[in-house]
Amino acid sequence: MGKHLLLVIFTGLLLIGCAKVELSGGKPPKTILEIGKETYETVLGSYCWKNTCVDTTGPIELLEGKAPVKVKTGETIGFKMDYNPKPNECYLVQVQEDEETEIIVQEDEFIAPSEKGIYYYAYSVWWMDEKEENVSHGDAFYAFVLEVN
Repeated sequence: MGKHLLLVIFTGLLLIGCAKVELSGGKPPKTILEIGKETYETVLGSYCWKNTCVDTTGPIELLEGKAPVKVKTGETIGFKMDYNPKPNECYLVQVQEDEETEIIVQEDEFIAPSEKGIYYYAYSVWWMDEKEENVSHGDAFYAFVLEVN
């Protein structure tokens, strides 16, 4: 599984397709990390929005040269998106040393790893049609990197 999980997710983003429903804005909304009272930007990766699909590299390549967000072990990290409607599906993958692990997101939050280190993440979201199965009105993946101390 490992290395190929992100490839499957990215391919799935593009293959699900974009329905011809108008979403506001020229591209997906920003997603912000909220840790305590501090906020941090994520980097927009591949997406489909308003009948346009953009394909980018994976999270490690996208974040090259970016400083990691410093967090404590076990700290709660939230996702904030100033956009309505909110995406109705999400998937978070942690990438560390060629190993990928799905991370549980509950109520737009997850817990930082319990071991110190540098962790890369791909946060994928979809605005799926409520009535038609496998119809996406828009989707995006956001990358970020954490340094756990």
